Amino acid sequence: MRIGGFLLGFSRLSSAQALAVSVVLWYDIDMKNDKKPGRSLEYQRDEHRVHLIVYHLVWTPKRRKRILEGSIAADCRKLIEEKCAERGWQILELAINLDHIHMFVRVFPTTSAAEVVKECKGVTSHELRAKYPVLVKLPSLWTRSYFASTAGNVSSDIIQRYIEAQRGL
Repeated sequence: MRIGGFLLGFSRLSSAQALAVSVVLWYDIDMKNDKKPGRSLEYQRDEHRVHLIVYHLVWTPKRRKRILEGSIAADCRKLIEEKCAERGWQILELAINLDHIHMFVRVFPTTSAAEVVKECKGVTSHELRAKYPVLVKLPSLWTRSYFASTAGNVSSDIIQRYIEAQRGL
């Protein structure tokens, strides 16, 4: 199989190993084009893993109230950034709008999207409601719902094409 100009012998590798090798090689060759500071989407490596886990998360205040402005928004941003730094999560983008928050965050493989949202909602709700009496009027600061999507350097189309190519082996 030819990947990015390299001929690879997959005969001794399982299909899962071959996929991992080809995805990493494809990334190394074709995807190192995101050079913006703080937005690196390179694979992280530790003792037993190679990973790239990135979530796009969105959540809203209760009743979609337009309360995230001025000092409330600034404090909310600071609290989210502190919580993410404490947990070792890297915020790639954070947009606080009047009635919702968008966060693009890189996490560890053991961290779920639900955990990130729970931690961020929890700390912001507790701290902001203690500091701003106007927020206590709401039954809770945040709705129970949220949007979560995974993201990364390898699209599902690339993986599907790779798996389709492996059927011929």
